[in-house]
Amino acid sequence: MAKNIVAWREENGPFSSRKQLQKVDKLGKKVYEQCAGFLRVPESEELLDNTAVHPESYEVAKDLLCLCGCTEADLKNGRIPALLQQLDAGQLEQLAGQLKVGLPTLRDIAAELKKPGRDPRDELPAPLLRTDILSIEDLREGMELQGTVRNVIDFGAFVDIGVHQDGLVHISQICDRFIRHPSDAVKVGDIVTVWVLGVDPGKKRISLTMKKPAAGQKKE
Repeated sequence: MAKNIVAWREENGPFSSRKQLQKVDKLGKKVYEQCAGFLRVPESEELLDNTAVHPESYEVAKDLLCLCGCTEADLKNGRIPALLQQLDAGQLEQLAGQLKVGLPTLRDIAAELKKPGRDPRDELPAPLLRTDILSIEDLREGMELQGTVRNVIDFGAFVDIGVHQDGLVHISQICDRFIRHPSDAVKVGDIVTVWVLGVDPGKKRISLTMKKPAAGQKKE
């Protein structure tokens, strides 16, 4: 389905709204309901299309803005009234009853309205990158590093170690126990400790392991 979305975009240009996703091949109503809240459309005229607010909750979100004396223009320009910023648990519970929506849902909507267009990954803790490692040429076999898991695929995980080229941890190097898929042990955003197995600057390939070297093995 992701490939279908990309193919549609390559053929027709950027999406202009979330609703337009329904034009993608095989992306029917049910799939749209499941994925819409995870996809952002910054170019859309509907500001909420660039938030995690689900289209089914747009009306509630706009009602909340209205009750807080806020307009969509305020939201777009980053002028969020203090009332929306300072909503406490008691006020949210009262508003949830008034808007006839569940409290957890309203809490999530309020969080999105406070920071429209935010990338949730920005809130993840940053790894402690080594200041002496700036490029792939600085890497040496056995070096111990920290990094962030950027992608998990069938045969391993790609880790950002701060050298502008992600390193690959093969599935066999993720942990000592047997796993059927890398996602059984790691997920995108995880901060992990890795050791350099090999480096090929010419091909821009970095091989990493998450298995701690045994005592006596080369490490830096």
